[in-house]
Amino acid sequence: MSVQPTNHSCIFVIDDETTNLKLLHKMLVSEGYSNPVLIQDSRLVLDRYKALQPDLILLDINMPHLDGYQVMEQLKALDDPLLPPIIMLTAQCGQDYLLKALAAGARDFVIKPFMRVELLMRVRNLLDAHLAHRLVHGQKATLERMVQHRTDALYQARIQVVHCLGRAAEYRDNETGLHIVRMSLYSALLAKSMGWSDSECELLLHASPMHDVGKIGIPDSILLKAGKFEPEEWEVMKTHAAIGAEILEHGDSELLCLARVIALSHHEKWDGSGYPNGLAGEAIPEAGRIVAVADVFDALASARPYKKAWPVEDAAAYIGDNAGKHFDPTVAEHFYKNWPAILAINNSHMEPQEP
Repeated sequence: MSVQPTNHSCIFVIDDETTNLKLLHKMLVSEGYSNPVLIQDSRLVLDRYKALQPDLILLDINMPHLDGYQVMEQLKALDDPLLPPIIMLTAQCGQDYLLKALAAGARDFVIKPFMRVELLMRVRNLLDAHLAHRLVHGQKATLERMVQHRTDALYQARIQVVHCLGRAAEYRDNETGLHIVRMSLYSALLAKSMGWSDSECELLLHASPMHDVGKIGIPDSILLKAGKFEPEEWEVMKTHAAIGAEILEHGDSELLCLARVIALSHHEKWDGSGYPNGLAGEAIPEAGRIVAVADVFDALASARPYKKAWPVEDAAAYIGDNAGKHFDPTVAEHFYKNWPAILAINNSHMEPQEP
């Protein structure tokens, strides 16, 4: 942050008396202050302040239209962290007047008629103090930017770890990784349509790729089986939801907490026939209900070692046919409401074609 040296500081001189304005201007210029701004009508102060951002204000108390106290009220209402110091100019030397001026926000006061040396010393001292304040404020802002940059970097690192974790599970399932990209985008899109905030949607976008992280704990002989599961194999396969929740249970960040909820609930069904806990209806966390639609649709529309990809229209029809049974009817409704956007995501993240 660049800070003007005090000799080039912008000083407002506000007084309704032309003689006082000329006198103060002469004093300041003779001391080397090259930028005094003279304001005779106190109603103009606010607009001039916003335009010029002064470093110091010399302010008369008794003025027509707006007196010095009213001007200070206007300036304080701006809530400017760099509001400059105000020196009150007054012919009133009674203690009540001085205390009232200090209570209103004045940093100092000078009694009329002015003593040149006293006035210029007070001006210099307050300009130096304001310069130091601006430097500290600038350093604080710089530190805040550095902390924010570091926080953003740590957040991005966490997101990358999360996606790698989700990708690891998909890799074991012979996935390309585009499944978790598509289903996470579908999930965020549906959540937004259902009224989730932008920050909640972003959280879901990054948490949903870990929905099947528990597959890491499933033996290859079952996970990669091309044919239909035997009953005992299916029971083992279903444990991946609980395994995923267990993997994620020690994370205390919002991201990992949501990922755990999704891992544990996205295989539950609206009619209560899902797993691992047989939850039904709104007892299933909404995030799990959203991811269930996104995951199943993309799984059906994608080729797997044990099946061909369904046409996207057939996969979409399956969502509608099973609304109220497998899927939350409201989520299914928003799925169809956003069909053009769903299709656009699918088309822009298609699996690479084999040569």
